[in-house]
Amino acid sequence: MPEIEVTPEHRADPATRRVGILVGVVGIFLSVVTIASHRAHTQAVIHRTESNDQWAYYQAKKIRESANDVALTLLQSLAADPAKASDAAHKLEVARDKYADDAKEIMKGAQEKDAKCELEEHRALRFDIGEGLLELGLVLSSLYFLARKNFFPIFGILSATAGIAMGVAGWLL
Repeated sequence: MPEIEVTPEHRADPATRRVGILVGVVGIFLSVVTIASHRAHTQAVIHRTESNDQWAYYQAKKIRESANDVALTLLQSLAADPAKASDAAHKLEVARDKYADDAKEIMKGAQEKDAKCELEEHRALRFDIGEGLLELGLVLSSLYFLARKNFFPIFGILSATAGIAMGVAGWLL
């Protein structure tokens, strides 16, 4: 792809310098929003992984609770001497109840991680939209150098402004 050279006729155009600075500034905003987008996506993945770990732990506790419940039922059903089985039954009841309480706490933690993941995904979406609008603004503004039409930087500024607004919305969420 050939590079665009600034020839003497381009130097005579005062808008060339302004549009060049505009392109540079939009590029700076674009890089900031792109980095924020990548970080938001990474945080969403981290929160999703932590949430999945919590849900797996919750499931393990529920399985243990269920296993203790089954063992308790079998013990009570098959015990020839209920007095001998009462001590073991009590231990199984205590363990079952502990697993049930643990599972409730783990579920709360998993739901919190799910909420954090959802928030980061919404932030990432705003950053992605902002990134796209800033890229559009950069390209539209750059088209001025080829076409020498003033509407390109005007639409570029509008697109870049919308992209910056979406980036700011991502940080405010």
